[in-house]
Amino acid sequence: ILMAFTSSSLLVELSDVEPNIFLRPFLEVVRSEDTTGPITGLALTSVNKFLSYGLIDANHEAAAEAIENMADAVTHARFVGTDPASDEVVLMKILQVLRTLLLTPVGAHLTNESVCEIMQSCFRICFEMRLSELLRKSAEHTLVDMVQLLFSRLPQFKEEAKSFVGANMKKLKMRAGGMSESSKWKKQKRSPHPPRHMVRSASGGLEQVPTTTLSNNLLSGGVPFIEQDSLSVSDSVASSMSIPTDSGLDTCSKATSREDLTDLDQSSSAATTPSTEPGRLYTQVGGGGTLDQLCYVEHAQSASVESIPEVLEDGESVTEHSDSASLHDMDYVNPRGVRFTPQQTQRDGAALIPYSLPCLRELFRFLISLTNPHDRHNTDAMMHMGLQLLTVALEAAHIAPYQSLLGLVKDELCRHLFQLLSVDRMNLYAASIRACFLLFESMRGHLKFQLEMYLKKLMDIITSENMKMLYEMKEMALEALVQLSRIPSFVTELYINYDCDFYCSNLFEDLTKLLSKNAFPVSGQLYTTHLLSLEALLTVIDSTEAHCQAKVLNSSAQQDQSAEMVLAEGEGSTNDRTDTTTGMPIPLIHLVYFLENCIFILAEKKEPKKPQRFSSCLPDSQELLDIRNKKKLLNSGTEQFNQKPKKGIQFLQEKGLLSSPMDNNEVAQWLRENPRLDKKQIGEFISDRKYMELLDSFVNTFTFRGLRIDEALRLYLEAFRLPGEAPVIHRLLETFTDTWHKVNGSPFMTNDAGFALAYAVIMLNTDQHNNNVRKQNIPMTIEQFKKNLKGVNGNTDFDQDMLEDIYNAIKNEEIVMPDEQSGLVKENYVWSVLLHRGATSEGVFLHVPAGSYDHDLFTMTWGPTIAALSYVFDKSQDDTIIQKAIAGFRKCAMISAHYGFSDVFDNLIISLCKFTILSSESVENLPTVFGSNGKAQIAAKTMFHLAHRHGDILREGWKNIMDSMLQLFRAELLPKAMLEVEDFVEPNGTISLQREETPSNRGESAVLSFVNWLTLSGAEQSGQRGPSTENQEAKQAAMLCIKQCDPEKLITESKFLQLESLQELMKALISVTPDEETYDEEDAAFCLEMLLRIVMENRDRVSCVWQTVRDHLCHLCVQATESCFLVERAVVGLIRLAIRLLRREDISSQVLLSLRLLLMMKPHVLARVSREVAYGLHELLKTNAANIHCTDDWFTLFSLIECIGAGIKPPASFKVTSTTPDIDTGAQSDSELSFHHPSEVSLDRGYTSDSEVYTEHGKSRMPRSVTDVDVTSSGWLVVGKDDLDISKVAAPGSKTLLNPLVNQYSLTLGQDMGFHDTKSLIKCVESLSFIVRDAAHVTPENFELCVKAIRVFVEASLNGGMKKKNHKYDSQKSRVRRKPRDKEGASRRAKASSQRPSRSHSDDEEDEGVPASYHMVSLQLLDLMHTLHTRASSIYSSWAEEQRRLEPAGKKIEADSQTLWTSCWCPLLQGIAWLCCDARRLVRMQALTYLQRALLVHDLQTLDAVEWESCFNKVLFPLLTKLLDNISPADVCGMEETRMRACTLLSKVFLQHLSPLLSLSTFAALWLTILDFMDKYMHAGSSDLLLEAIPESLKNMLLVMDTAGIFHSADSRTGYSDLWEITWERIDCFLPNLREELFKQTVIPQPGTASIKALFSQILELVQPAAPCPPASPPPAQAPSPVPVPAAPTEPKTSSRPMSPQISSPLIQSPTSQSPLILQPLASHLQVGGVPPMSLPIILNPALIEASCPAPRPQPH
Repeated sequence: ILMAFTSSSLLVELSDVEPNIFLRPFLEVVRSEDTTGPITGLALTSVNKFLSYGLIDANHEAAAEAIENMADAVTHARFVGTDPASDEVVLMKILQVLRTLLLTPVGAHLTNESVCEIMQSCFRICFEMRLSELLRKSAEHTLVDMVQLLFSRLPQFKEEAKSFVGANMKKLKMRAGGMSESSKWKKQKRSPHPPRHMVRSASGGLEQVPTTTLSNNLLSGGVPFIEQDSLSVSDSVASSMSIPTDSGLDTCSKATSREDLTDLDQSSSAATTPSTEPGRLYTQVGGGGTLDQLCYVEHAQSASVESIPEVLEDGESVTEHSDSASLHDMDYVNPRGVRFTPQQTQRDGAALIPYSLPCLRELFRFLISLTNPHDRHNTDAMMHMGLQLLTVALEAAHIAPYQSLLGLVKDELCRHLFQLLSVDRMNLYAASIRACFLLFESMRGHLKFQLEMYLKKLMDIITSENMKMLYEMKEMALEALVQLSRIPSFVTELYINYDCDFYCSNLFEDLTKLLSKNAFPVSGQLYTTHLLSLEALLTVIDSTEAHCQAKVLNSSAQQDQSAEMVLAEGEGSTNDRTDTTTGMPIPLIHLVYFLENCIFILAEKKEPKKPQRFSSCLPDSQELLDIRNKKKLLNSGTEQFNQKPKKGIQFLQEKGLLSSPMDNNEVAQWLRENPRLDKKQIGEFISDRKYMELLDSFVNTFTFRGLRIDEALRLYLEAFRLPGEAPVIHRLLETFTDTWHKVNGSPFMTNDAGFALAYAVIMLNTDQHNNNVRKQNIPMTIEQFKKNLKGVNGNTDFDQDMLEDIYNAIKNEEIVMPDEQSGLVKENYVWSVLLHRGATSEGVFLHVPAGSYDHDLFTMTWGPTIAALSYVFDKSQDDTIIQKAIAGFRKCAMISAHYGFSDVFDNLIISLCKFTILSSESVENLPTVFGSNGKAQIAAKTMFHLAHRHGDILREGWKNIMDSMLQLFRAELLPKAMLEVEDFVEPNGTISLQREETPSNRGESAVLSFVNWLTLSGAEQSGQRGPSTENQEAKQAAMLCIKQCDPEKLITESKFLQLESLQELMKALISVTPDEETYDEEDAAFCLEMLLRIVMENRDRVSCVWQTVRDHLCHLCVQATESCFLVERAVVGLIRLAIRLLRREDISSQVLLSLRLLLMMKPHVLARVSREVAYGLHELLKTNAANIHCTDDWFTLFSLIECIGAGIKPPASFKVTSTTPDIDTGAQSDSELSFHHPSEVSLDRGYTSDSEVYTEHGKSRMPRSVTDVDVTSSGWLVVGKDDLDISKVAAPGSKTLLNPLVNQYSLTLGQDMGFHDTKSLIKCVESLSFIVRDAAHVTPENFELCVKAIRVFVEASLNGGMKKKNHKYDSQKSRVRRKPRDKEGASRRAKASSQRPSRSHSDDEEDEGVPASYHMVSLQLLDLMHTLHTRASSIYSSWAEEQRRLEPAGKKIEADSQTLWTSCWCPLLQGIAWLCCDARRLVRMQALTYLQRALLVHDLQTLDAVEWESCFNKVLFPLLTKLLDNISPADVCGMEETRMRACTLLSKVFLQHLSPLLSLSTFAALWLTILDFMDKYMHAGSSDLLLEAIPESLKNMLLVMDTAGIFHSADSRTGYSDLWEITWERIDCFLPNLREELFKQTVIPQPGTASIKALFSQILELVQPAAPCPPASPPPAQAPSPVPVPAAPTEPKTSSRPMSPQISSPLIQSPTSQSPLILQPLASHLQVGGVPPMSLPIILNPALIEASCPAPRPQPH
């Protein structure tokens, strides 16, 4: 027949044929009870093909009828059974047809009843255990496909009115009985618009789907895969694959009919056991009765079949007969006589209504009923099947918008699922957990308290100590938590809805604690549960890190606009929207739910709900913190209330949570809404007579309106525990009935009637449900109950129907007294309370954007998470787990950095440092152990990577990282570049912080190594002396790992650190100082070098950290009591910093000031590092001389140069005394290093006199031996125009001695010279030479300092550096590493006691070259002094010119001869003259040549008489005096020549400048001093050289003077002046014949002895008056003091020349004059304080001879 239909060419298109026509024969066969199984199977196969091939046009007007008939026929198929196998084939085909029917597009025409019947038929096959497993599994798979299709079509259906829903539900109940008279097979008219199969397209809209076709290929189990022709989403099995979508629920109409399947257990069938009796077996797949009833049909007898569900319209069905004669034959009458006809409608009505929400609700209700573990009819298989199909339904549909379904979810489904969590059958347990996940993933917004209960149950399972609890169950519970945690914003919603709810558990906090605790194995062995706990903890970290990454990308405008990033994250948003996912990046899998939810909200136009406790839908963190604090107080108050109510109320009043005095309404509301309160305590508290008003307020919190009295009483009594005392019960019930009676309009005659009825209800409840009462008495009947209440209602009876309803309600459902029941009764009570809370405002569940409170969540979870990560990392050996832990560390670090959690990051770094084993392992084993420990290497790489990336927020962790770096340094694992540091002395410019082991340097080291070798050879094979191959490989691996860690990057990238982090890093490095426990000297040196490099990297902001670095260097340098490698590196480091930082104007002055730290070092320590300082200063001046502009800075540098090059002791102002408070800490600010410098004393003068410079710089070395007043009266010469004025300013009793005076009549500076290092001296002279030879570097600020420094080095280099170190400079001694203190130190560094290799430039090599070196230095100094001397005039002139051009407001620079003489020429000449006294002949001769050239230079001719007199007094006379000493005993001839040249020079200078000298009032004294030197030199030599040269020079002078008429006087008696007489009187002492030889023609009277004596006495009277003279007059000469005297505070300020005496007596007119004028100036100021005075002339001040001559000689008077 089928072939005829499909192949007939005579017919028109099959689509034009009414489907009923060609289906009728097949359906009749299926319905026929006379056909055998194979025939019925063929008919079913044909029907299936009609469906599969799409031969039934879904758009045909009769399609609905045809489909309905097909469903009816197949679900009621009857056939004669043969054998079980054949019968099951037919049943299999029935399943196939039903499946195809529902899944093809024409299946959309099925009615609700037909769908229910189809599902029922499949369930019967599935649950019939007598059928084969294959058939049952096929039915199960068919059900899965059907449920998936039905629920995936849910969005196409609309929620109907409740009344209509109820009506439909009643129709859908399976019920027995006949059908209407209408015939199923009668043709009916169709409505003009038949229903069409509508599906959701991919775009979310609704569109029509064309007819589907069946593919030829059969998939697994022979289930056809139905393809879709168009691209729209199909309703077939394959194309409607579940997308996990969010959904939610609300109310429902509770239909709890279980009769559908209750008769399964009672059904009896012989389907699997064929009957032995004769007859025919009829098998029916019926939709309302049992699965299969076996009947032996005899004649017309058939099996009893329950009626088929029907859907009737409101109007009666009108049957119409067609004209066709065959129509009547289409009618079908079942064995019961019921005629089936196609349903027919009125012309204007609708045809058969396609299935919609009612059948889905009934199916959903039925599936839920299958999962009830307390229903004895539900077997495990049925429960498992129900769970499986519910899972499919939840996966396929978004149920939340449908209130009828949501009510079922809230109540029965959740309750059944939670009950199944307690079963011990794993399949049910696992399926229920899966269903719960789907529920809460999509509908948690409607299931707030259900979710709380679920999570508590999971936590109880995880923490259960019950030995019967399977390990797998705990594992699955943890997996469930992990899955839930991965839902976007799930943990955030837990936090805000529970932890931040006053009366909910702290779910998030409790979960975090539980997972953290569970991640730590008790036994030490890691199991899956531990890893799952860690994974659950990490879900918070993962999501938070993803949000942080998204923010970083957004902020840097680098975010990819991809499909997965749907919306930008908006954590900081403060809008009040409830869009649950607005502003967060969500995975595509959740986009469907998001869009559907938005559409649903818009469609419903719902107002966003906001919990009352929040001010907005997105409260800020502070508001949440306040709520949590309040919650803690409420919990404390609750605990106290449960112990003693008054105490709890008082506590809450004290905390301000309840009003004081007590507000009854407020307290009553708190008692009602706080579920944690003890119900018994509530009952006792509100029933207390003291709180009668509170009881009224408490009762008023209930809503009793519209409730029957028993319902209201049930609500009332569930709120507290009813006390046992009768009066108390009376009071509680009386208040209740009064309120109920009032709000319900006084339904009873009196209030007492209500009270009696309420009491009767309580008694009835006790009678019906109290076990003790039931044991003694038979429970009360309804009649007894009515009888007891007869006439109570104001002498009348209550409404009997009401009493009956009350009785039944109490009998069927107990009024549960809180805390009284247990088991299922209590469980029911708790569940009802939960549902009640969920229906109130408490049940509002707030959805928030993911990432909204990441900051708060991370604050709570980071501690447990990092602890768990650390433990798992430590204990696990699995690479995957280790990598997961490392990933967790990295994510925690990223979040910490994003939110600036320094404490978190520090904790992380400290944990990682521990795992690197760098700190715990001994140094000697570290390379081997670390190199062979992969986990330690991973930890090290991670630690350094995190420090590189997030160093900004690192604080205390720097200390741990630096300790690890130190260990790497000790173990020699650091890259070589980190160990090579800059050095000034080494030829290659660098020095290694790690020395090679050189045992041969010291015998002890060699012995130790020999002992070590012996020890090792005893333990190991004798052949293995070096490290093994494994150890070498391990060390190589360790070094490679450290290279990959790139520790140097910490230094080079420190410039990018935030200032606070940088300061912490530097603090960590500074803390490493040598001690007796932890660190040795080399550790500190390594950290110091890193510190210095960091400072140089951060030179752009060095001012922020300079003080810290300077204090550390001060501590290292100034506090050092002995020289060591650390001190050497500190000194070098300070100079290196100065070299780098001097170019920065903001810090240069502080840096230069800090160089004074070197001057504060202990002299013997400084001497040890002098060479490093000398070389460093040379480098500094070469690179930065142009950047030094301040006199103070130049003073610092020159003081340093003098100290380390010439051995000068530092000025006292730099000496550290023990009373300085800052010494202990090593901190001393630069301001504390301030000192009084010449610039502060130079008032209005543009230059500084040499005396000021010298006395200032040498002030600290002049102990006081005379008073301040003595200075002006001590016979010292004061030079400079400021001298007298300043001496007047200083009061006679002044205690301040700022300017120690220097003897200007000595060629030396009077400095206390210590020993010096040869190379240091040479390098310092090079530095001076560099400054002097570049005119740009010689400035007014450093000129005089430079001159003084040159003179210092002149003194130091005199006689070949006689004060150089008398021991070799052993730089290696400064590099001895301290011995370790402990055993570990001894073992880890056996080499620690060995010495550093000595410098390659030890003095050993220089011994032979020292004389040549000093010779070159002296000549170099001579050349420098001559250069300065010759260029001084032009230099000063250019300065003065430049100043006039710039006109600054500063000091004025003069370029006159007085300034030049004082500041430049005189000191330089003194320096050259001092080298004329050198023991080395070549130096002496060269110096004399330079001196002669300098004195006769053209520039000096501009000097006036006073300056020339000063030249004799300060240069020539001291030189001649010094040359009288036996300077070079070995070179007698050379000394003779030197003295001869000196005398000749004296004669030349005197004669060349005789004219200006004659104008001096002190000329006589000058001349007599020259004669005195001639006398001394006549007797000084042992050869005839001087005996011949002196008279010749004297003759020249006398002849010139005589020619000039100096000796002539017209007024004298003889024609000669008194000078003539005195001259020859002095000459006659040593050349008695010279007068006669020169002046034979001159007759000179020979005065007597008396006259000569008288003359000398007059002279002495002038020089040494009896009484002190006024200040203007010259003071008397004073006996020289062997001890230098301190300086006056300042110099007198009058004239630039020495004051001449203010004695203005007339010239001597006659020989009788007792005071010849020419002798008066002898007593003028020719002294300066500070050093022993030199008498001028010698004849007049014999004390000078005593002070300046090596041997005493008698002095004439």
